[in-house]
Amino acid sequence: MDDDISKLENINLLLAEKRTSLAVLRTAIALFTLPLSVLTILTATSRYYNPLESLHLFLPLLFICFMLIIIGVYLIFRSFRKIKKIDLRIDQLKRNIIRK
Repeated sequence: MDDDISKLENINLLLAEKRTSLAVLRTAIALFTLPLSVLTILTATSRYYNPLESLHLFLPLLFICFMLIIIGVYLIFRSFRKIKKIDLRIDQLKRNIIRK
């Protein structure tokens, strides 16, 4: 009986970790979409400025956007991998409880 309670507590802990991974995933998606929104606005307003004259502003902005996209993609893949790992551990614990 105590062993089953311990396994259920482990499942609750794993579910908390899964919620944390889902929050990281949500943040990663926001990080990924922010640069795309900025680039969309720059493209839509491009007729109001000359990009070559504003190159000293564009290059750092593009670099920051590129880095945010890379960080977002990394966090998305990391979250998916961690969620899958947590789901497998939860399934293992469930099977061990059911077998008894």
